[in-house]
Amino acid sequence: MMEILYNSTRSKGNPVKASEAILKGLSEDGGLFVPERIPALDKTLEELSEMTYGQVAYEVMKLYLTDFTQQELLDCIAKAYDEKFDTEEIAPMVEADGAYYLELFHGATIAFKDMALSILPHLLTTSAKKNQVKNEIVILTATSGDTGKAALAGFADVEGTRIIVFYPKNGVSPIQEKQMVTQKGKNTYVVGIHGNFDDAQTGVKQIFGDRELAAYMDEKGFQFSSANSINIGRLVPQIVYYVYAYVKLLKEERIQNGEKINVVVPTGNFGNILAAFYAKQMGLPIDKLICASNENKVLYDFFRTGTYDKNREFVLTTSPSMDILISSNLERLIYRIAGNDPDKNKELMSALTQGGIYTITDEMKAQLVDFYGNYASEEETSTKIHDLYDSTGYVIDTHTAVASCVYDKYLKETGDDKPAVIASTASPYKFTRSVMNAIDHKYDSMGDFELVDRLSEISKVEIPKAIEEIRTAPVVHNQVCEKNEMKKTVMEFLGI
Repeated sequence: MMEILYNSTRSKGNPVKASEAILKGLSEDGGLFVPERIPALDKTLEELSEMTYGQVAYEVMKLYLTDFTQQELLDCIAKAYDEKFDTEEIAPMVEADGAYYLELFHGATIAFKDMALSILPHLLTTSAKKNQVKNEIVILTATSGDTGKAALAGFADVEGTRIIVFYPKNGVSPIQEKQMVTQKGKNTYVVGIHGNFDDAQTGVKQIFGDRELAAYMDEKGFQFSSANSINIGRLVPQIVYYVYAYVKLLKEERIQNGEKINVVVPTGNFGNILAAFYAKQMGLPIDKLICASNENKVLYDFFRTGTYDKNREFVLTTSPSMDILISSNLERLIYRIAGNDPDKNKELMSALTQGGIYTITDEMKAQLVDFYGNYASEEETSTKIHDLYDSTGYVIDTHTAVASCVYDKYLKETGDDKPAVIASTASPYKFTRSVMNAIDHKYDSMGDFELVDRLSEISKVEIPKAIEEIRTAPVVHNQVCEKNEMKKTVMEFLGI
């Protein structure tokens, strides 16, 4: 198999192996690691359709992680996709109201982040062994709600690692916060910051880019890595579920071999839809990549105008994992449509850092033809949850509702009724108050866990273990800091 190396999106030369890219998380120049080429699927869609989720994962991931041995990769997959998931098929699909909802929330923390964060700790510790790393690895992560808990659960008590998660103190749902602050594990640290997700993400990137700190950390026996979707070890496992969804539809004879489908993804940091783009580049028959935003519609505006402008009011919505104005993974797409030109990409990213805005060229914009962007207002999101439940009995969360709503707009606008897979990114149990309020305002007076019980009754879906666990769990993390104190907080945690 042809080896694939990884380049930074911001400089030429010095490509690294997959295991090195996973270990580093972010390139020293602040760029993101991208594969030097996108590999083609080397099994037919029919062959893949006879495989389990884990087997599909191996066939996709072996093409990207070429310096892992077969056994190393199989071990990582076996440890990741096991009884942590509450369904045998890992990512089941539900047909409702003319679309296929790909349920990516059956893992330990009931959000799609589990799909990649169940395997990342194993990829990372394997990478450390392969590269003779003696330092303790410090996972540094910013979260808009879901990544934090999924990363904490993945890395809790993993030998040779510590994990520090920063989240916006008043910018996540009560259930999301409770999941994080009750996390056990002697190597876990959780900190609320006075600021929004973009502040947390910017702070983490600044710590990663601090060369002096990196040298000091090394001296003290530590090195940073990331569990955010900037880490290529997060992105590659996400490609798997789009391939799996397609071949599952094929196996169930819902589509013909080679028939194109559309994919709809609720999007904040752009990693999840970028994974679908990579799947399409590998040869998966995807037609349109439908990018769904909430009222923080920076991506909708970008796809419409070619200008990315984060200079706007930050809106706190009922879909908080998408409350993001700097979509980090978009950089990987920008690099690609710039002809894999790190200088052009760096110029645009510098403009974003300095003025909060950049505009791509007409030639670059022409390469975005596969994408369609739109957004859903808070009212539209709520109405969608209500109407889908009313007509089908199926309950979706707020993020999935944004995607479903945008898909309705796409259908109305284009009449393109190809089979559509909607990425259902979180369990409705994660956002019970917003979901139950959308179904009926009478639920508003209930407590959070009363709502959980009522949701179980009306949806006829058992309460997930992840929710039952936090019902009475004690708070073990209660630290809060200012956004400019993040580096100091990290050093205090590490005792250096």
